Amino acid sequence: MGRRALPQDDDGAAVPTGRAARFLQFGGIASGIAGGVAAGSLRALASGKRPDLAQLLLTPTNTLRLTDGLSHLRGAALKLGQMLSMDTGVVLPDELTAILARMRDDARHMPPKQLQTVLNGEWGIDWYSRFVRFDVRPFAAASIGQVHRAVTRDGQDLAIKVQYPGVRSSIDSDVDNMATLMRLPGLLPRSMDIGPLLTEAKRQLHAEADYIAEAQHLARFGRLLEGSDMFALPALHTALCTPQVIAMDFMESAPLDSLVDAPQAMRDRVAGALIDLVLRELFVFGAMQTDPNLANYRYEPATGRIILLDFGAVQPIAPKLAADFRALAHVALDGGEAETRDAMLRIGYFGANTAPHHQALIQSMFNAAMAPLRQETPFDFGASDLLERLRDMGIAIGNDRKLAHVPPAATLFLHRKIGGMYLMAGKLRARVALRPLVETYCRNRSTLN
Repeated sequence: MGRRALPQDDDGAAVPTGRAARFLQFGGIASGIAGGVAAGSLRALASGKRPDLAQLLLTPTNTLRLTDGLSHLRGAALKLGQMLSMDTGVVLPDELTAILARMRDDARHMPPKQLQTVLNGEWGIDWYSRFVRFDVRPFAAASIGQVHRAVTRDGQDLAIKVQYPGVRSSIDSDVDNMATLMRLPGLLPRSMDIGPLLTEAKRQLHAEADYIAEAQHLARFGRLLEGSDMFALPALHTALCTPQVIAMDFMESAPLDSLVDAPQAMRDRVAGALIDLVLRELFVFGAMQTDPNLANYRYEPATGRIILLDFGAVQPIAPKLAADFRALAHVALDGGEAETRDAMLRIGYFGANTAPHHQALIQSMFNAAMAPLRQETPFDFGASDLLERLRDMGIAIGNDRKLAHVPPAATLFLHRKIGGMYLMAGKLRARVALRPLVETYCRNRSTLN
């Protein structure tokens, strides 16, 4: 029984594990893209046109090469693409953001033989004897790992997340190789320094690949939200947790977007609770789960609670950053232009040397985003075109090749979560009174005690 082989299927794709294999994969992506650019340049010259490198880089063929290649690599390569796809347009041009967005849900699972090798190493070769059932085919696959359902011999129904092999050891080289692809001529302004963003991405990816740390975050948030009538978290099964495996309760639930046709009051309640949770993370918990992927939020029909999943991307919130955002929230509610500019400068939305007209562009985008906080009535996410207007403004800013300022990475990842909540509320067509929520955390200091 201990050496029992798992059933096999043929539609998984083995994860390249060695640095050399992954480097060659990146090399194949880059050479394929370069070949496509060269051929397109020759065609343009032959027709008497000047080649446009940005357009040649972002053709449908090259898009397919990039997305397919990174989806096959998985790990940090795919995760970084997914992280950057949540960009607001301030850092990356719209075309590249659209390409990366295609990879959010495009991860392939590893084949059973590779899965068995991983579990043999984590649990020992007799691991299968612990279960009466272990589903070889995962019910979820993402950039860093895949999730299987299993039932132990004492009847515990579990969700078991297994990390892809080689992920942790390849993070730094994957990010460096992704940086090389991003620096292909025509994609980013020459003066744009993406180094700090990539350094923070490496740090976050190393943290996400540490499943022991993720298990600790899950336990911590479970304690913080214990007794909540709105949120539920799966319980850990620590005896089965290792640096590459997390075992937790399997909880029957439905996707959050299954509520799109639910009664208005239910949609409002769910969206309001998730927005309130972001504020609690920022101003009370001192830690935030920064991955806004809707798959991390489920709905439990039996109780009406929201199930929170995936705590790999938990980021500490420094007290100074929380204080700066509290000050920014104050001016967002009632402040003037000068106070808003000063608060934005402290956080790093632009630098002191950023051209005044660029500062004005960024501040106008901020003012548009904050408009829902200023109204006394509930904001109707479903009826508003705010997200489209913000997107258009972000595209205009991102396409300005003379604007090379990159906000601090901590701010970008925090905004990734906030932006994800806007998208979630829009998808649910929710109506939420935002001003009272913000005032609760930014004006009533007793909520922080």
